[in-house]
Amino acid sequence: MKLVISRLIAILMLVVPGLAAAYGFLLMKDALFDYFAQFGNVNLPDPHFDLWHFLLGFVLFLVGVGFIGGWIFFRDRKHNYVSPRFRAKRPPRPPRDGSKSGGQ
Repeated sequence: MKLVISRLIAILMLVVPGLAAAYGFLLMKDALFDYFAQFGNVNLPDPHFDLWHFLLGFVLFLVGVGFIGGWIFFRDRKHNYVSPRFRAKRPPRPPRDGSKSGGQ
């Protein structure tokens, strides 16, 4: 039962950023659509771009996608699925005491 609850919490930790990213995308889409739709309205003297909704959507989208992308990256790094340049750096091995170091 404990494993089921921990897996449910892990799924929720991925669903919430995914929903935030989707909502952010919708906010950006709606802000752009409303701006371009106002060009066809002859009663408006100048179209108004809702910058705050667009920026909020952009931030939500970046945070959500960044969280999910980071989670996938670190999971793949743990399972050694990434290319060598993305693998964790290991400290250099200290020299052994009894080894010859290229001298006499």
